[in-house]
Amino acid sequence: MKRSEVQPHEDYGFFGPGSVVWKVWGHPASAVVALQRAVVVEELDPALVAAVDGTQDIYRRPRTRYDRTLRYFAMVAFAGSRDVAKAADVLVKIHAKAIGHLPYGGGTYDANDPASQLWIQLTGWHSILYAYEKYGPGRLSAEEEAEYWEACAVAAEFQTCSPDDIPRDRDGVRAYFERMRPHLSASPIARQAMHHLLDASRDLVDAPRFLRPIVRFFGSFVRAATIATLPRWMRDEAGIRQSKVVDALIVPIMTAVLTILHFSPRLELFALRFLSPSTVSVVAPVKLRVPPRNPEVLTPAEARERYGYAKPAEAHLEFRARQTNRVFSEGKPASDEGLIESQDILGRLA
Repeated sequence: MKRSEVQPHEDYGFFGPGSVVWKVWGHPASAVVALQRAVVVEELDPALVAAVDGTQDIYRRPRTRYDRTLRYFAMVAFAGSRDVAKAADVLVKIHAKAIGHLPYGGGTYDANDPASQLWIQLTGWHSILYAYEKYGPGRLSAEEEAEYWEACAVAAEFQTCSPDDIPRDRDGVRAYFERMRPHLSASPIARQAMHHLLDASRDLVDAPRFLRPIVRFFGSFVRAATIATLPRWMRDEAGIRQSKVVDALIVPIMTAVLTILHFSPRLELFALRFLSPSTVSVVAPVKLRVPPRNPEVLTPAEARERYGYAKPAEAHLEFRARQTNRVFSEGKPASDEGLIESQDILGRLA
């Protein structure tokens, strides 16, 4: 990709050059290992996996689901403020479809529930940092880590959870996961989803036919690298098997591969084009140092005021109420309106 072909972002978004977010999220470990780790771990939450199982999207369209998810994560980190605010707004409408009855233990689920959104937020940001430290340059300084978790709270303003609930240090994050552990469950649908998502790394890349055997071979390494980041108790509950020898051997192999990728921004973008085509336009201006049209960094509050969006927790309340009525009162499937609307923002559905 030529630098002259890249469309600049409108502004620096919410973090900008020199930020620890651009440093950590800009490492290829985020796209290759961390996102897969995040979506695998997330399935242990009963409400979240019920929503995932209800839509069946990870089974019906794994490539586009991964592509859209990675694009959204990348947008929050790198895209212009207007685009991020718009994506966060439509995400509320997408999640309004993911409601229903829990398949185990009774009760209901709602993907817009603040507790579910907090779980997604912290699992994602923790996985990004974990993969960066394990397969990248190593542990951040104390100052960088403090900035990282403050940035996580900023990004939480684009979810329905409260930024006040985001821990601001490593100990706080550990404490959160310890509090969550008794509520997690490796149910049959969770185990199915976790194994599927781990195996999907072999087939996610939309590569030419002659390259697919190589892609599947590399996907096996990605699978092993992801499993090596999972705690032993989690593997045992989910029935995920991998020896300590493989855990140890995969680290230098994956570190070397990602280091080579990270050495060349154009090589990173070339690889990303196969892994997540719609994310290339989000990341390319940062990788190729194409300055935005307005060199400013905004806060989420400033963006909402400038572009006229509500806080996610307060957005589309009437639409969400209609979806709830369709599902729980009328017994009908939720409307696809949010998904259809999102295609111009997050990429195609199929």
